[in-house]
Amino acid sequence: MEILSNLGLGLETALSLTNLLYCLIGVFVGTAVGVLPGLGPVATIAMLLPITFGLPPVSSLIMLSGIYYGAQYGGSTTAILVNLPGESSSVVTAIDGYQMARNGQAGKALATAALGSFFAGTVATILLALFAPPLADLALKFGPAEYFSLMVLGLVASVVLASGSLLNAIGMVLLGLLLGLAGTDVNSGVARYTFDLPELADGINFVIVAMGMFGIGEIVRNLEHDQSRNLVMKKVSGLMLSKDDFKRIVAPVLRGTFLGSALGILPGGGAMLASFAAYSIEKKVSKNSKQFGKGAIEGVAAPESANNAGAQTSFIPMLTLGIPSNPVMALMIGAMIIQGIQPGPAVMTEQPALFWGLIASMWIGNFFLVVLNLPLIGLWVKMIMVPYHRLYPAILMFCAIGVFSLNSSQFDIYLMALFGFFGYVCAKLNCEPAPMLLGFIIGPMMEEYLRRALILSKSDPMVFLQRPISAVMLAMAVLALLVVLMPALAKKREEAFQDE
Repeated sequence: MEILSNLGLGLETALSLTNLLYCLIGVFVGTAVGVLPGLGPVATIAMLLPITFGLPPVSSLIMLSGIYYGAQYGGSTTAILVNLPGESSSVVTAIDGYQMARNGQAGKALATAALGSFFAGTVATILLALFAPPLADLALKFGPAEYFSLMVLGLVASVVLASGSLLNAIGMVLLGLLLGLAGTDVNSGVARYTFDLPELADGINFVIVAMGMFGIGEIVRNLEHDQSRNLVMKKVSGLMLSKDDFKRIVAPVLRGTFLGSALGILPGGGAMLASFAAYSIEKKVSKNSKQFGKGAIEGVAAPESANNAGAQTSFIPMLTLGIPSNPVMALMIGAMIIQGIQPGPAVMTEQPALFWGLIASMWIGNFFLVVLNLPLIGLWVKMIMVPYHRLYPAILMFCAIGVFSLNSSQFDIYLMALFGFFGYVCAKLNCEPAPMLLGFIIGPMMEEYLRRALILSKSDPMVFLQRPISAVMLAMAVLALLVVLMPALAKKREEAFQDE
């Protein structure tokens, strides 16, 4: 009964006119950035963070989360119609979705993606409502040692699940941790890593790093790719599925939903890992496996359900533990900090309207996606054809205005440009920026919990091994690193990154 009353509070919050409007804006913008290849939810949310200063906390989080799961849906549109995935999680959707479009079944492919995403989003929202409270209650029993070990495990998992060189990923995490420590030490009042620059006395603003690495670095890199966008058809019809189509997609949707829900919780997992795993499994178990790659409807249903479910269950560790499972969740934590909210299990008890309102808004947002987006296919088709070089100047201007509005400081703009250049260099060196962003967010919190644990234990480092939960999490982190360091897995990891 308690969960019903909590969901009632959430629906009451989410169904207010203000929050409905921001939910609608979020899913609309999310779909648009998913449709536009090269933009994506990370860059968009990074650019919109300054706007959230003036919004109520729940409204800003509802809008930003809508951008995230809306982008998962929008990415499938370009994958199906143009064979150009708007999102990395839609790469596998393009394999069969584009073939369906070439066979005159673009409408069926788009309808399958919409229905699968809606069902998966609904199930993931229910799982979020069921599992978040007990996990938050457990987290309230954690001490400083447990929280420190949990963050170590989260960072190690993000490194293990990142693509490319393991050494590069570890280096990026360590760099993020160091950048997060820049500024004035709270305990001693001594400035560190500031290079005697007074502008860095308060540390590096999270928005500057996010906008530079993703809002500029990623976008500059996309200018190198002059991708052609040849539409298979300019008018999409035949959005209704037959009984046979429904029979074929039911099992893939169910499998993709539950696989995506599980993988979305993992640090570094989320929508992309879920969609790839769902497609691989479906190709092995499907009765129509020979049709995969030639326009199998199951090849659209499974990954689209998985990526939407994974996108929404990735909110579970962020809301309950204050641990980001992917770059978007790191940005969401940044948005909460901007609003003066300390991420973690206390959010559910201290701000129940925000916690449950955000969960309820996800179901409403998924409903909006189905109701709005299929009728708006024509609009998305026109957006696909917008040349990227025309969007870039507006995006760059928006980034500069957003960063300047933080402190009215030109130094912040120069710093953002520096991080933009660094983000571009990282991309050229095959260093993913996501682990660095996670390290930057978690670094200050890790330091605080480390200090608290050592103070309580009278500087005894064995406290992290003497407490059972802490010891188990550290052992899991070590085991994960040892497994990924195995020569066979390391080689396969490098090959998979080169194939992307």
